[in-house]
Amino acid sequence: MLFQFPPAVQAAMAAGKYVQVFTSAGVPIGMVRDTVTGQFAAHAVGVVVHNSPLSPLVAASQLIIGGTQMVQTHMGFQGVNRRVEGVSQQVEGVSQQVAGVSQQVVGVSQQVAGINAGLQSLQASVGILQATTAVIGVGVVAGVALSAVNLRQTMKLREDVKQLKLEVKSGFIDLKKVLKDQGSEIILRIDQVAQDVKFEQHRLVLIQAYGRFLEATKLMKIAISCEDVSIRNADLANARQMLAEALADYNNPRLLSETSAAGQLRRLECGWAIDQTIALSYQLQNESAAVSDRLSHLQDKIRQDSLTVIDRCETEDDLDFLFPELTRIHDHDLAVLESWQNHVDWMRSLPASELKLLQTADFTNSEISVNSDINTDTIADSAPPEQLLYENLKQKSHPESLRDQLQFMMKPELRQESESYITQQAAIAGYKTLVPANLQKASDLAVANLYWYFKVRDESEEEVEVA
Repeated sequence: MLFQFPPAVQAAMAAGKYVQVFTSAGVPIGMVRDTVTGQFAAHAVGVVVHNSPLSPLVAASQLIIGGTQMVQTHMGFQGVNRRVEGVSQQVEGVSQQVAGVSQQVVGVSQQVAGINAGLQSLQASVGILQATTAVIGVGVVAGVALSAVNLRQTMKLREDVKQLKLEVKSGFIDLKKVLKDQGSEIILRIDQVAQDVKFEQHRLVLIQAYGRFLEATKLMKIAISCEDVSIRNADLANARQMLAEALADYNNPRLLSETSAAGQLRRLECGWAIDQTIALSYQLQNESAAVSDRLSHLQDKIRQDSLTVIDRCETEDDLDFLFPELTRIHDHDLAVLESWQNHVDWMRSLPASELKLLQTADFTNSEISVNSDINTDTIADSAPPEQLLYENLKQKSHPESLRDQLQFMMKPELRQESESYITQQAAIAGYKTLVPANLQKASDLAVANLYWYFKVRDESEEEVEVA
């Protein structure tokens, strides 16, 4: 992950005036400070992952630098309240104090705008991801249906919602209208799913869950506009309860067990977005320990949920759908959550003097949104890099190997068993170069392919012996 800063800030960094902030462990933070005064000077305005702009499928990229914004918003409200009280108690210097209050209010308003942008992004993600289940349905999914709501199409749908070209109603959109140019087979599939009694049962639960989620995010927006701390905290607690209820619906084990791998992934993704919203609610109260714990748990959950979905992958069509999407989630969404947690943990480690500098820093020259200038036409007209990667790997592997590569990506420890098997079989076959030291340096592609090469060979030899 590479943070990008405004041109003027980049120039100052090149000249040695500014330096990027790092944690004690050497992890970069999306912020720079003055090398002489130590003052925090600017936020990152963009992030690049694998030479591509950060564009997560589920996560709100606006929250990657949100930790400071949340602290400043909290402190800003308190500062405004204190200064208003000072104005009422002291007549002299009223104009200067009022000017100070006005400036602080502007700063808080900008920070609130960033938080609202993050909430809006999460709303759009849940709405679009849920809407695509109207094509996926509950049971076996035809490849043409999955291609209509794959990574590329989903990213395009999200941009259309962002630009108000599409409207999400009760957690669904008119997919027949959106996908009318993709052929009659897709329209027929949408009609079939709509008539499926089992999906209708699921749909009612999803509508209810989305409604709770939407009301909770609205309450959070109201909460951050409240100057009274007790009211703000009460509203955030109520919002959190609503989010927990919505999350329980999306994670309902019975409903998840009835869906295909693609449908299960979509519902889990909605749950991941809600989990982020819960973390955000804690951050708005400066409960940094709870935020860090929630983000750590969510990253582990995403990896474990992904492995569960991979295990349910039954067809090549499923794999065509899952591989690019899970790769995007791994490379972008998990990167956002990790960076957010690093930011929060770094702030928790700051001494009081540093925290005071952070709370009073002026970031008005930094953009709040991250990579907000992504060209939607580019998204629509070009295949995502994850899709291109998958098509390349598909020419060099077979489905079993590709599934293993996905598992290795989400849980690298799983490679060890395959490496041990390869080492054992290579020794028997006399392949002297396939030793642990070399295998550890090999790509996931190489390890998965070698594992299945020996696995298939062994099974063939066993069949010959039996015959």
